[in-house]
Amino acid sequence: MVLTERDQRTTALFERLLEACDDAVRQPIVEEIVILYLDLCSSMASRYVGRGVEHDDLVQVARLALVKAINGFEPGRGPSFAAYAVPTISGELKRWFRDRGWMVRPPRRLQELRARLRGVREELEQELGGTPSDDDLAAAVGVSVDELREVAQASTAFHPLSIDCSPGDDDHSSLATFLSSPDGDLERAEDRACLSGVLSQLDDDERELLLLRFVDGLTQREIGDLRGVSQMQVSRRLRRIVVRLQEQFVDESHSHSSSELSSAS
Repeated sequence: MVLTERDQRTTALFERLLEACDDAVRQPIVEEIVILYLDLCSSMASRYVGRGVEHDDLVQVARLALVKAINGFEPGRGPSFAAYAVPTISGELKRWFRDRGWMVRPPRRLQELRARLRGVREELEQELGGTPSDDDLAAAVGVSVDELREVAQASTAFHPLSIDCSPGDDDHSSLATFLSSPDGDLERAEDRACLSGVLSQLDDDERELLLLRFVDGLTQREIGDLRGVSQMQVSRRLRRIVVRLQEQFVDESHSHSSSELSSAS
């Protein structure tokens, strides 16, 4: 076997590493070996580009795996350090995808089936000279078509759709627009908060009159019959209460605006 210049340099560095007596001596040697194989890390990380994870994150994982390979390599037990480092880095990248690459993590069986499908799909594309059907893929892997489609759905878990994304190229509305629904109670929350203050200034009889008219929905005539008074009396009483509430709202609004201006100044 012909050793490259990098192989020869690596062998010499590992010999020095074996002779190093403490971490202060070892660290610079490890750094030299890392620098020699940075291109290998970038190359292996590039194999996983386009699968929903940033390239820089993949490179970082590969470099950490390279350091792990340096610490675990035993010179003389294999053909070369590169031959030992490649499966170590590949294993760490796959493990990282399996454990952390999913934003919504599917079951392990779907992750493993997805990895198998990738290789089978490439083989079938070469054999068939085109894109294999779901039936072809399912038969080749030994699963049902439904399981195959479940894997396809799980694959979107690397990067689920953002609720801020547009549902179409020409549609500027976000997905959240179509997922949201009106909440009447929430929309009336501010009104209820404002009303609670002014209603507390009414007496029990006045609050009961408002409750009968605007909550229970009774007509003025029905309220009059219930209370033994005329419809006109009910109407006048309600009008006075409503006018008073409006005046209190206006006063509170002016007071709030004045306090905000004072704070700003």
